[in-house]
Amino acid sequence: MAKLYFYYASMNAGKSTNLLQADFNYRERGMRTILFTAAVDDRFAPGTIASRIGLSADAIPFGPDTDLAAIVTAQERPACLLVDEAQFLTAAQVDQLAWLADSHDVPVLAYGLRTDFLGELFPGSARLLAIADALVEIKSVCMCGRKATMNLRVDESGHAVTAGRQTEIGGNDRYVALCRRHHSAALAGTLRIDAGFEPTN
Repeated sequence: MAKLYFYYASMNAGKSTNLLQADFNYRERGMRTILFTAAVDDRFAPGTIASRIGLSADAIPFGPDTDLAAIVTAQERPACLLVDEAQFLTAAQVDQLAWLADSHDVPVLAYGLRTDFLGELFPGSARLLAIADALVEIKSVCMCGRKATMNLRVDESGHAVTAGRQTEIGGNDRYVALCRRHHSAALAGTLRIDAGFEPTN
């Protein structure tokens, strides 16, 4: 029986790198895969999954109205589905992925953030945490050396952003991965992240 996996982590933990490595492993053995990525993530070319270490692959972009099940079932059954930026899935789309695993015996590997910059769950992540067969944490490191579990949004001066839209695309210039203690301190205004700070990976 195929499973639905949710690989979650803070920013800069190597989620896309892990996904691309898994995709390579399938393809190296002559197996066909289907890759999805969030259309809202416009940091790279549209429909591209890219990692910070220079790896990339073409993917099908999805938005909130994309019927993932229809796209997959219209093709020859793949050996695996891989979804990047899975936090941007809707709950209904996560249910579609579970259905593909259960009814079509297609393993689904979804990679994404668990929480936003205020520590709140994304809808897609919440549904994945609720129904995925396997939850796998990919580790990252806070500036203090502890495990980073939170994502802090910062402004140009390195100050924590404490309000705003849940979704704001950005990389190291906008987000820092921190442990819970330092994330809380930054939101409280007692910790400033220097501009251009690069978390240890």
